[in-house]
Amino acid sequence: MATTIFASFLVLVQIMCVIVVVAYLLTRSRFFSDVLDGHATLKIQLVLIVIFGALSVYGTHTNIEFMDAIINVRDLGPMVGGLIGGPFVGLGAGLIGAAYRSTLGGVTVVPCTIATILAGLFGGLIWLANHRRFVGIKIAVLFAVLMESLHMGLTLLLVQPFSDALKIVSNVALPMILANAIGVFIFAFIITNLQNERRMQSERDTLMREIEHKNTELAIAAEIQQSFLPDTISQVEGFEVAAKSIMAKEVGGDFFDVIPFEIVPIKPGRMGILIADVSGKGIPAALFMALSRIVVRVNATWYANDPAHAIHDANNLIAADSKAGMFVTLFYGILDHTSHTFTYVNAGHNPPIVYHPGDGTLSELAATGIAMGVITDAEYFSNEKPLAPGDLVVLYTDGITEAMNAREEMFGEERLYEVIRHVNGRNSGEILTNILNVVKEFTGDYPQSDDITLMVVRVL
Repeated sequence: MATTIFASFLVLVQIMCVIVVVAYLLTRSRFFSDVLDGHATLKIQLVLIVIFGALSVYGTHTNIEFMDAIINVRDLGPMVGGLIGGPFVGLGAGLIGAAYRSTLGGVTVVPCTIATILAGLFGGLIWLANHRRFVGIKIAVLFAVLMESLHMGLTLLLVQPFSDALKIVSNVALPMILANAIGVFIFAFIITNLQNERRMQSERDTLMREIEHKNTELAIAAEIQQSFLPDTISQVEGFEVAAKSIMAKEVGGDFFDVIPFEIVPIKPGRMGILIADVSGKGIPAALFMALSRIVVRVNATWYANDPAHAIHDANNLIAADSKAGMFVTLFYGILDHTSHTFTYVNAGHNPPIVYHPGDGTLSELAATGIAMGVITDAEYFSNEKPLAPGDLVVLYTDGITEAMNAREEMFGEERLYEVIRHVNGRNSGEILTNILNVVKEFTGDYPQSDDITLMVVRVL
């Protein structure tokens, strides 16, 4: 008996595999996404009825019988059809399978016919109860086991004599329940994987849309930020100024500005210059940069003769709005052609370098106060630096000196000093380009990790 049951099970598994393969190919059809979404049209439902009805008929042809009872996997087609297509599909496929089974006769024709119809109908009702969605592997397999157990129960109830019914069920129950359950399990596994693929694809599409949206926003932010930087630098008598910012990302926290005081009724030949570096990177730094630039520019114009007072008031405004712990290091100075002086405030910024080509010496413009935005009422004071024709003032952010190469070596101040010492006879634009080229040559293909801003002033 055990050999007969095992042999029957092997035959049923072969038939079941064919049904599952056909069902798998169906899941790869163009219209199957509508089926999974519960929006199958009438035409699609009719196609599913025909396909799963045909699979039910095919599942009947096992060529193995016991006491005139056909051992089969006929219920597999209607069950799967109902679980993915609803009661209309399940019942339709079940009726096709049941109609074919009724033509074969035999002592189990009535329970088998009823069971096939119920398999499709109950599968469809489960689909409805799950809000027109496939129920998943566990419930699908449990349904298959219970459905085939019901099939066996109907056989015990309707086949006479009962002793014959019991013999039939004893020999056919195990292979039929196992084969149908395995078939439903494999198909449920396929459906679950397909749903996961669709979910991942949907998440991927959503992510790509979000990335595209953010890239668009970043591009707009970069364009707006770039508009804050001077397109052209207004020159005043006695000085030649060049400046450039290279952001590490689309937007950043470095900025520079040139304030031509000719726009206000103050004596000519004076120019305000500033360079700054906001803590952090990206959009938060860019927003803080915009705030800082506007505040400093307004105060610098208002206190055109007093850099320390301008930075003091600007710091109070920035510190009051700096709720995220952000700060900005800034250097601001006024070039005066008439007095040949440079009056400046260094708010915690990298000390600009003054090069005197006459004697080849370098000096630095040290800090005269702390970074802006840290505390209110911070003290700032101005220093005055005499300038002579030919002198150079090089202002930079730490993106220059902290630029790294593949060996993780920093460019450093000494290399910057060396470049500056060998720029005799060049204008400010050429000097700026030369410094940036040397930094780029040093870093090579190593990615830029920080914003780079450089300003070069040559005294004429």
